[in-house]
Amino acid sequence: MTEKKLMKGNEAFAEAALRNGCRFYFGYPITPQNELTEYMSRELPLRGGSFVQAESELAAINMAYGGAVSGGRVLISSSSPGIALMQEGISFLCSTELPVVLINVSRGGPGIGTIQPGQADYNQATRGGGNGDYHVIVYAPSSIQEGVDLIGKAFEMADLYRNPVMILADGMLGQMMEPVLLPEEKNPLREEDIPSVKPWALTGHKEKRPHNVIKSLFLVPEALEKNLTRWYGKYQRATEELPEYELYQTEDAEIIYVAYGSTARIVKESIQMLREEGIKAGLVRPVSLWPFPEKAFEELGPQVKNLISVELSMGQMIQDVKLASAGRWPVSLINKVGGILLSPQDIVDETKKLEVNR
Repeated sequence: MTEKKLMKGNEAFAEAALRNGCRFYFGYPITPQNELTEYMSRELPLRGGSFVQAESELAAINMAYGGAVSGGRVLISSSSPGIALMQEGISFLCSTELPVVLINVSRGGPGIGTIQPGQADYNQATRGGGNGDYHVIVYAPSSIQEGVDLIGKAFEMADLYRNPVMILADGMLGQMMEPVLLPEEKNPLREEDIPSVKPWALTGHKEKRPHNVIKSLFLVPEALEKNLTRWYGKYQRATEELPEYELYQTEDAEIIYVAYGSTARIVKESIQMLREEGIKAGLVRPVSLWPFPEKAFEELGPQVKNLISVELSMGQMIQDVKLASAGRWPVSLINKVGGILLSPQDIVDETKKLEVNR
């Protein structure tokens, strides 16, 4: 690792992508992720890469499709409404098994909504807004450092699973500054090495291999069914291999919060405040949102009385929390929306209200 540097989240994410061999970026300006696009526009050409500011998000995702077809490491970034416009392209990427890393620095919605932080893209990320049966692997960092680390993993998993991987951050992580340790620079894949590392890529066969065909159209129903069945074997493997989570002070906790991203950091302070009053609280923090870490809930002890999902949405992750709880505990919601952040005291006060009313 290199020396620690103070960086804005969006810029750190961009630098992490570059150091992990990304040499293709396609994007369109949208708040609150514009610093990422600006950083790539300045730095990517200096490292022999290709930066393209597309005319729209629809154009950007299709350019990313083209870059991925050629076997390069591709990054695309946007914020909530922009990711919404990319859903058709994301469905195509999944159907053609093309590795792309997407960063969503999310904001409040629906529609144009606000430029303030939000977590109401949970369903969009984990369920997908495109057509057909597919999944996107989703990671949710709670700090800039974790975002930097997860971007390296995202590129690796995208290549390994031949599937898009999303980093779901939020406006607060994108705009804040923290000291980070950046990874060592990795050599990008050379054009001449792509055929051996990614034999499926369209690199020009030059009579050295059979023609590659990458397509999303299957007119024979049995052919589509065969491919879908194969894809879902891959997704099933992902549900076993990829779940990540953090357990925080859960050993003796009677109240378990479930929160992800920057909200989880606020929850940790609330837990300390409650424990000072003798109320035993803990946290399950999903790091992977898809696949959702259901195994984390199997590690909770018999003293647990209830779960509380804490979100900057009207309650989207709570559905996965209920599924993971499997009826073992009651599940409640503490939330804020519209770009308003929860404070530690908000969470403490709402928790006490919930406990009184049970």
